[in-house]
Amino acid sequence: MASAHCRGASPPLLASYAPPPIEGMEPERIRVLNERPIRPGAFVLYWMQQSQRAEHNPALEYAIGLANLQRLPLVVAFGLTETFPDATARAYAFMVEGLIETRAALRARGCGFVLRLGDPPDVALEVARTGAAAVVTDRGYLRIQREWRRRLATALDVALFEVEGDVVVPVETASDHEEFAARTLRPKLLRLRDRFLRPAPRLQPLAVTRAPMLAGEEPVDSATALRLIRTDSSVPPAPDFRGGRSAARALLRRFTNEHLAAYADERSDPAGAYASRLSPYLHFGQISPVEIARTVQAASAPVAAQEAFLEQLIVRRELSMNFTHFNDAYDCWDGLPTWARETLEAHAADPRAFVYDAEAWDEGRTHDPLWNDIQHRLRREGWLPNMQRMYWGKKILEWSASPREAFEIAMRLNHRYELDGRDPNGFAGVAWCFGKHDRPWPARPVFGTVRSMGDRKLRGLIKS
Repeated sequence: MASAHCRGASPPLLASYAPPPIEGMEPERIRVLNERPIRPGAFVLYWMQQSQRAEHNPALEYAIGLANLQRLPLVVAFGLTETFPDATARAYAFMVEGLIETRAALRARGCGFVLRLGDPPDVALEVARTGAAAVVTDRGYLRIQREWRRRLATALDVALFEVEGDVVVPVETASDHEEFAARTLRPKLLRLRDRFLRPAPRLQPLAVTRAPMLAGEEPVDSATALRLIRTDSSVPPAPDFRGGRSAARALLRRFTNEHLAAYADERSDPAGAYASRLSPYLHFGQISPVEIARTVQAASAPVAAQEAFLEQLIVRRELSMNFTHFNDAYDCWDGLPTWARETLEAHAADPRAFVYDAEAWDEGRTHDPLWNDIQHRLRREGWLPNMQRMYWGKKILEWSASPREAFEIAMRLNHRYELDGRDPNGFAGVAWCFGKHDRPWPARPVFGTVRSMGDRKLRGLIKS
């Protein structure tokens, strides 16, 4: 990610009045983003952006509840931007497949759905100005997502409510500051976890939406959408992943039936045989982490296995949201811990056994067949198991001309090829390879006191 994007973000707009309560909805998930009132209107608008699903979606259910209180129908709008940072045809194809499924599910529930090409807050504003009494949106943790919500909050003349539904424990409820590591956040999350592990109420709209005045261009399938979107087509769709909640649910069933029982012992399997592979679906909000957690807890698997998985789903994943929310430089060298930057810079002039440039890294042309195989898999499949991701990032640090250059290369490759790149987990995962959420280790050349990694556990993966 280019350093030009590393800048501070002003805090969200906060209103002085409480949002209308909806029965069964945790109030900690709901915030008011401007000081505007709910006005007479033709519909309530849910601007869908992060939570791209029609089930187990707190923002959607809150919007339906608010619409029912106003005796109005609900319209859902999604703005399909061509300019999301680092997004490629791979990401857009997966996302649009999910949105097509979501559109059908919303319409089956009596909700209108509008999918338009355009800057997301501009699309939301255009639709709102056709008669919205109020607007509800979901929550994202990246700088661009926060900026979109600020823009809309400022431009609207009606109330804007934000509902946090893609974490188990709301980020600011869990902690009021950036946490040092999983060990500092874990006890805070565990104290609150069970309280927030309940599904959002499933509400039925009292007024069915027809909304002919909201008709707009709606791509009917992913191929049509990709023809309309002018984006980087050099990274094709991932062959082994299909977007949408039904695909996510199928993966979840397979994981709980076949792999969960052994997860505590086998989760570090370098080939990723015991991985859930749900991270792309969480990235696009196509499945709820609460739904995943409750499914895992209800499975016939040892408690130790369940807890090992929930550690990854809740503690590790929500640590990354804490990072991107509280650290404005989450995508920059300056976002790394001071100790890590200082030790890496102190060893920046250490001799490297090998040095590769950005092109060689991208094309998987190093001396190391294992690293090359991992990079080729990433380019081809759009996903890597955790152990392979760690080795991948650590070797970029070890064999690049400088730690700063390595950081930029790892960020760019991760976000270009990973289906679950470009989100808090992606930024935190790359930063971890450079010392974030870790501790100092015995000093070594190049790494200083940042953790290094060898290939002993991964040797059996080499194909060529």
